[in-house]
Amino acid sequence: MADLTANDAPIRLSKRLSELGICSRREADRYIAAGQVLVDGQRVSQLGTKVTRDQDVALAPEAAATQAERVTVLLHKPVGYVSGQAEDGHPPAWTLLTPENRQRGSWTPFPGDALPDGWDLGLAPAGRLDIDSRGLLVLTQDGVVARTLVGPQRRVDKAYRVRVDRPVDDRALGLLRHGLSLDGRQLLPARIERKAPDLLLMTLREGRKRQIRRMCAEVGLDVRSLFRERIGGVQLGALPPGQWRFLRPDERFDRKPGRGPRRP
Repeated sequence: MADLTANDAPIRLSKRLSELGICSRREADRYIAAGQVLVDGQRVSQLGTKVTRDQDVALAPEAAATQAERVTVLLHKPVGYVSGQAEDGHPPAWTLLTPENRQRGSWTPFPGDALPDGWDLGLAPAGRLDIDSRGLLVLTQDGVVARTLVGPQRRVDKAYRVRVDRPVDDRALGLLRHGLSLDGRQLLPARIERKAPDLLLMTLREGRKRQIRRMCAEVGLDVRSLFRERIGGVQLGALPPGQWRFLRPDERFDRKPGRGPRRP
């Protein structure tokens, strides 16, 4: 018998569910243990089960229904709010997720316009935006979304408008694009556009703590304001500061900006 190739070799069922974008590996283990995963139409409940990529893998109807109810929220975080837990008296961003702050007329996954009790349980920030910055912050109940944005293999880019304290010369611009290290580690190349003498559009594929402010400090610039306008294919758009809306079904973080929905 011929040796199995890498694509033919059996892999863990949890990994296959993750590859297919159905759920995260951690969630997959929970579904498997509960007997809520189907392989070729048969329920599987044994952790560590292996499958091949030509087998039919899906969630059982009750698990799929539960997953479909998970929501992702886009918030325009103002300056003065922290992304996670309260710090030094500054409120966490999730306190803004009130019915009054939802963008008027925006899409909702729930029937009618009312929010059901407990709709926001388990929402957690997928990434951070520091207290002195404003713009797009994502909070989600969906493990796949969280893994896309903050998982170890993430490569979703993020775009920021950055106002600095002086005009940016060509030397500083070149270093910001590719030539800086932080904490002894080379930064990935960044896409930097000069929109005005003191205004930059910075697009990054990584998110180290206070990275943009530290990058600018390395070239002698002080950040006066920092605004995140896009994460992957999802734009903040006209969402006002302090308001939020649900991620629409046609929006995907792992899609280039400006592209429409993928064809089936």
